[in-house]
Amino acid sequence: MSTCLARWGLSLAVLAGAGACDLSAQNLVITNARVLDGLGGAIPRGSVSVRDGRVASVTAGTPLAIAGARVIDAQGKTLMPGFIDAHRHLIQGDASLWLERRAPAQMQEFLDAGFTTVLSAVDPPQILDARRRIRNGTLKGPRLFAAAVAALAAPVPDSGPPTQGDPARFDTSRPPRRPTRPARAIPPEETTRRVDDIAKAGFDYIKTFLTVTPGGPEKDTLKLIVQEGKKRNLPTITHAVSVIDTVAAVEAAPAVLVHTPHIGRLDEDAAAVQMIAKAGIPMTSTLAVFIPHFSADNQPLFRDGRPFPWDTISSAGQGPVNARLLWEAGLSYGFGTDTTWPPRETLSDELRALALVFSPQDIVTILTRNAAASVLRANELGTIEAGKLADMVIIDGDPLADVRALLRVVTTIKEGVVVSEHASH
Repeated sequence: MSTCLARWGLSLAVLAGAGACDLSAQNLVITNARVLDGLGGAIPRGSVSVRDGRVASVTAGTPLAIAGARVIDAQGKTLMPGFIDAHRHLIQGDASLWLERRAPAQMQEFLDAGFTTVLSAVDPPQILDARRRIRNGTLKGPRLFAAAVAALAAPVPDSGPPTQGDPARFDTSRPPRRPTRPARAIPPEETTRRVDDIAKAGFDYIKTFLTVTPGGPEKDTLKLIVQEGKKRNLPTITHAVSVIDTVAAVEAAPAVLVHTPHIGRLDEDAAAVQMIAKAGIPMTSTLAVFIPHFSADNQPLFRDGRPFPWDTISSAGQGPVNARLLWEAGLSYGFGTDTTWPPRETLSDELRALALVFSPQDIVTILTRNAAASVLRANELGTIEAGKLADMVIIDGDPLADVRALLRVVTTIKEGVVVSEHASH
């Protein structure tokens, strides 16, 4: 069992429920591939054999023979672990209409872009129906995990002008909107009931949003949620976007930090860098939220599709700087986007942000092995090695030489099943 899973006491039953025994799993042999195993290894001409949806062997020579297996000649292209988005929002508009009309096409878009696992970091309850349909084979899509919110405090009325729309435009973690008085505490029994409701509903994680108020209850409530979640095999993931809030979150010890701190300078706080990194809590990137997404007519847009808010642009630089400092200190940093753009466009944006401070080799690790740690499934996902789920992609190009090659996915394989296949770009 991986370090992350052992730390949170997740059982084998939980893993089975996460889709580890997909009924559509099959046998497969891939030959003549440049194999990037996600562990830092590269085989120039390698083969991978898959039995019952799991990797059976990774070799530099003759592949392990699997009876009845489909054989794919990769023709020298790159074979690497399937992509993982550890922080995404999927449902837009009417949730029921999304499930019936939009979800099939959107789920295929993820597969076409190379994503075999996606963490829904809060969507309407219909996300659980989508997850169920994918698991039972009535909806084709990436492996879905889902989070539900537990509040840390009652809202603090802000003193600024009225706001509406995407909350990242008017983040209360960012001065001058940051609260200056304590929030009202939520009774502990109410918090415990909320955790119990999330567990009974079948969510995979509890999500919390942390903005510490002066003398407020947030950190104590987060500690309670973490403790109650552990009792129910339900890990807590915590939104913390400032250095102040990230330090406070680390003290409460959630399972995952779901954003890079982009408000506050870690280059001026070496002690905070060490504290955050040495806590051993995985973090997801989500750097592209604060870089412009450019439309077809070259208009800079925010993730809500509206004009980009240039008063947030400092985060586009500070996020990557803080990320690199934490990486150098040893933090496990995984891929996540926190956007609603089509998957391939989102991947392109996040690669653009990551490439400011990370090498192509780093980014491959962030997108695969480390992203698996950020969804707390590193023992099952994120690398190509014997015994793990056979989630893989074939890339037309070498992402270690040109990270933009990650946008040229030609084949996506989930648990040994080819779920997307198209001609080279």
